[in-house]
Amino acid sequence: MEHLDTTDITILRILQRDAKKTAKQIANILNLTPSPVYERIRRLEKQGVIKKYVAILDKKLIDRSITTICQVSMRYHNEAFIENFEEQIQNLAEVQECYHLAGQVDFILKIHTKSLEEYHDFIKTKLSKIDNIGVLNSTFVLKDIKHSSEFYI
Repeated sequence: MEHLDTTDITILRILQRDAKKTAKQIANILNLTPSPVYERIRRLEKQGVIKKYVAILDKKLIDRSITTICQVSMRYHNEAFIENFEEQIQNLAEVQECYHLAGQVDFILKIHTKSLEEYHDFIKTKLSKIDNIGVLNSTFVLKDIKHSSEFYI
């Protein structure tokens, strides 16, 4: 992968804030012509620096206002059990993020549901059905203080 220069970094910052900006709009901000900006964006996409473009939804307006951080500890830590957990977690739509950790807790899940009752049903009927889970520890978010999808570059 090529080195990111200051123009690439500026383009990435602009797109992280508003992915709907066109190459022409970005070119105007940078005092460049649209063609080289378009080519830079395509190169960044091809290199995998830009993975995809998404719409970030308001969780309250889509009725998913309960955010839960769930810590999962496994009973056994062999490769097959870990891979099975990772595979099954991919199919749970309620799970927005999942991280495999080193330390006392094996996985952290970020889960969005409509209500505490729905979260309870999710645990009872879906998450607890995955083999080898030893401990589930749920923490409920009271208030979002900072939520960003932007990387500092």
